[in-house]
Amino acid sequence: MTVPKAGNYERFFMSDDWSDEDARKAAVEEGITLTDDHFEMLHALQEYYSKHDINMINMRELHDALEEKFHYKGGMKYLYDLFPGGPVAQGCRIAGLHVPTGAVDKGFGSVA
Repeated sequence: MTVPKAGNYERFFMSDDWSDEDARKAAVEEGITLTDDHFEMLHALQEYYSKHDINMINMRELHDALEEKFHYKGGMKYLYDLFPGGPVAQGCRIAGLHVPTGAVDKGFGSVA
């Protein structure tokens, strides 16, 4: 799988203009068909970002927050099934969010 760079849809990063339809378009570029489960994760990422300064996103805290939120479904393993390019890196790109520094680390939810 080729993972596209953010430039294809970076105009949506942290934008009030982002919509679920934008996510669907970005997901097509990533080779993913979005389901309600995907949207649950995307909205969880957006909620996390809305509560934290984008310049202060801590990868360990984000990883742990996602693990905790989705533990009942299987945690990070479940999220990797949804986002094989990494729940954090690929999830952020599709959610219209800036991919945090250090996200390219499989231990933090990225395989990009």
